[in-house]
Amino acid sequence: MDTSAPIATNTPAPDALPQDVAACHAMILELIESLKKAGRANEQLQARIQQLLQRLFGPRAEKIDPSQLVLFGQEIAQAAQPQTPPDEPEAPAAPKKKGHGRKRIPKEIPRIRIEHTVPPEQCVCEECGRQKDKIGEEVTEQLDYTPASFTVYEHVQPILACRCCQEHVVTAPKPPQPIEKGLPGPGLMAQIITAKYCDHIPLYRQESIYARHGVELARTTMCGWVMSGAELVVPVVDAMIARVVQSKVIHTDDTPVRVQGDEAGAYTGRFWVYIGDGNNPFTVYDYTPSRKRDGPMAFLKDFGKDPAVPSFLQADAFGGYDGIYAASSILEVACMAHGRRKFYDARGTDPIRAHQVLGWIRQLYAIETQAKDLDAAERAAMRQEQAGPILDIWYKWMVDQLPLVLPKSPIGQAIQYALNQWTALNRYLQDGDLDIDNNPAERALRGIAIGRKNWLFLGNDRGGHAAARFYSLIMSAKQNGLEPFAYLRDLFLRIPGHPNKQLADLLPDRWKPNA
Repeated sequence: MDTSAPIATNTPAPDALPQDVAACHAMILELIESLKKAGRANEQLQARIQQLLQRLFGPRAEKIDPSQLVLFGQEIAQAAQPQTPPDEPEAPAAPKKKGHGRKRIPKEIPRIRIEHTVPPEQCVCEECGRQKDKIGEEVTEQLDYTPASFTVYEHVQPILACRCCQEHVVTAPKPPQPIEKGLPGPGLMAQIITAKYCDHIPLYRQESIYARHGVELARTTMCGWVMSGAELVVPVVDAMIARVVQSKVIHTDDTPVRVQGDEAGAYTGRFWVYIGDGNNPFTVYDYTPSRKRDGPMAFLKDFGKDPAVPSFLQADAFGGYDGIYAASSILEVACMAHGRRKFYDARGTDPIRAHQVLGWIRQLYAIETQAKDLDAAERAAMRQEQAGPILDIWYKWMVDQLPLVLPKSPIGQAIQYALNQWTALNRYLQDGDLDIDNNPAERALRGIAIGRKNWLFLGNDRGGHAAARFYSLIMSAKQNGLEPFAYLRDLFLRIPGHPNKQLADLLPDRWKPNA
């Protein structure tokens, strides 16, 4: 190998370099600026790679080491003032955590008593030969399971006629059915829907499960039953939505879902969740084919109609909500958890500034823990007294730090996000009925996220609207302490013949099993 051959490089030859000093200075400055841009781009790429690796392989919980917050103890202690006056009694100690022993079996589960007999040779006293008497008993509970079973109800309708006239034929009426002249009873429909939207079991898996019990139900047939059931519950879901938009506070969020579509091909739709307040305890869902702002605007068109009554919408920073705030008296409440996540993601590139803010936010959540058992007025007063100073110090710190950080860096973007949302982030101080974050809405979307991993996609928009209705019924039933299967079964049994004037009796907060 000839090692005397010149190595090709991109370095210009000495003769090509400018000889003028000013031109050399300009070239050097341009090179320095290029290196700065390359360094910023590299920093941003490293931050994005770190975030992706954290999401793929790291823990889901956004926890920080408490020892790292000791560096900022003085600032946090100052921000937390004023503390509880010394003359007030100390807060009671936190209750002990429950043990991990066996829990009691609920009393409502049926019991079958099995009595065991003592062997005859042990029933006679060994000393006197007298028959032993029963002085007590020892009861041990054993929990067993019986697989689900099918039942066929034969609806017999006697047909009467006059033998003399051979006319006037009458048939005994049959109660209204969930699907007129359809095969499924209310229990089967409730089971299929609960299994799919509550237990996240797709129809093709249910098809194999029912086949093991000797009943062949095609998934296409069950899909038709689901669509028919979705049309049947429309009045109940609409009544729930009408109640939710009467709330003082609504939490909302959205999540994507893959839609198979028809001839146009697959696309991404959206599920939106809307959670009412304590007077309207329902969690309702809506489906839209896209994430355009007209979805939430149409759903919330009747929310906050009375300007004299304050109405609050707690959501993330999605721009689609801006039109709602601008066109009505609805006040925006931002999510502290979203703001915290920005600073949490900036720990890798700027740990000192990031942990400074995480320490203040930790103090804010500690105040919320202390205030959770207070009424709304007391909670608002406590927030203004203790959380207000922390937020003031945090805001001044961000104003001072913003010129010192790169705008496109993770910490710069976190600071800018918090400043843009600052009024909405502070709004929870004004009213004790507001939450510090939008976590209730995020938790309400977890069921959809789990189910999406199993059923993968929706067939079309009609399936999306059907899923939104059943998610509304199931989540609202859970919210009000109801068992979803029992609630849905009773709905399918009663809705076909239920008077519209008594529709409120079927809502989860007022529902009682039909005697």
